[in-house]
Amino acid sequence: MAVNESSGADRAQQWLAVYLNDHLAGATAGVELAKRMARVHQHSEHGPGLGSLANDVELDRQSLLRFMKLLDVPVRRYKAYGGWAAEKAGRLNLNGRLLRRAALSTAIEVEGLLLLVEGKTLLWQTLGAVASHDTRLDPKRLEELHSRAVQQRETLRALHMVAAQRLASPQKAHR
Repeated sequence: MAVNESSGADRAQQWLAVYLNDHLAGATAGVELAKRMARVHQHSEHGPGLGSLANDVELDRQSLLRFMKLLDVPVRRYKAYGGWAAEKAGRLNLNGRLLRRAALSTAIEVEGLLLLVEGKTLLWQTLGAVASHDTRLDPKRLEELHSRAVQQRETLRALHMVAAQRLASPQKAHR
């Protein structure tokens, strides 16, 4: 009986390691995308909000790394590099322009980051469930991270509405 319990715990730890490393890949892509968006829009009315968002996304990635360490989950660097490379490849979207940003670039970037942030809200919820039986995790901290992710989601939704309106208005699309 003890052998089965041990192998079950080992299997759960392996699944958790895969799950957290997959989220690390997403977090790495999110950091790169958020930083680029903040840089591109630094002189727009959305610049300060995107700069703050990029900083928060980086802090969230660092929090994930700390949780992984607390849970004795080894970092799979190839997954983090994969997230980094995926963000770089995502820049090569076929938007009708080779060297300049197209009007739809912002909308697509916001949607991508919004998907990553939504995944992060689910990550913090999942770790909250793990925290209910693992004292190494701080449920209060996880709730704070979840709340910040929800705020990030709302910021991105507002920016998405602006980007969508610009796509719908030919006069605004070329700004």
